[in-house]
Amino acid sequence: MPSLPDIAPLAPSDAAAAPADDILIIEDVFKSFPGVEAVRGFSARIRRQEVVVIMGPSGSGKSTLLRCLNGLEQADSGLIIVDGIPLDDNHAHRLEIRQETGMVFQSFNLFPHLTVLENINLAPMRVRHKSEQEATARSMELLGMVGIADKASSYPAHLSGGQQQRVAIARALAMSPKIMLFDEPTSALDPEMINEVLDVMKDLARAGMTMVVVTHEMGFAREVADRIILMDSGSIVETGTPDTFFTNPREERTRRFLSQIL
Repeated sequence: MPSLPDIAPLAPSDAAAAPADDILIIEDVFKSFPGVEAVRGFSARIRRQEVVVIMGPSGSGKSTLLRCLNGLEQADSGLIIVDGIPLDDNHAHRLEIRQETGMVFQSFNLFPHLTVLENINLAPMRVRHKSEQEATARSMELLGMVGIADKASSYPAHLSGGQQQRVAIARALAMSPKIMLFDEPTSALDPEMINEVLDVMKDLARAGMTMVVVTHEMGFAREVADRIILMDSGSIVETGTPDTFFTNPREERTRRFLSQIL
């Protein structure tokens, strides 16, 4: 996938005129909790089929930002538009954005009393109103894609961490989202299980899925990302292509961060 250039953020009044290939617009987003300003004036535009990796030290606001993007957290101020739909106080807008935005968390969040197939079928049947036959056909296709079709009748407790995370990815994909958000999806896995999840994510990127990924997996970022954003203290420190970010970072804060993790 070719690298895409950085784009200056839009002013709120210009948001409606965003090019058609800008699927996600984030403008001057702030989010605070008692005593903590988690996200401070974050602005970016993300194109269709672009893979953006967000890095930063613990507590830099990465996970909070992702949760704001699909409405799990409500931003205090700023503008978020997902494929032309503003994330605002309109309940219908928020529901639509959650349907169009898949999210994979650090923990797998599978329902332990449901089989793998039942976990994946649940949302398409209840939210998309798919028949059980339609949902099952799609779920089995996705389980094949992530390499665990033979686990359809298993319960989460009988799966490895890597297998559970692949089920979580398949469950998110079952809703046919336009954007996938990943919040450190390998951080809870044993080292030998990390690659099986990263391989699925690489396949998604190659297939053209728009992805925003919070991760410290440097190899994945180098290979797959179109753009890398470094956050610290809730703000963007630096953004650039993987080549520039890793080999010629502009900011001293970026150089310090890379020296600690490479």
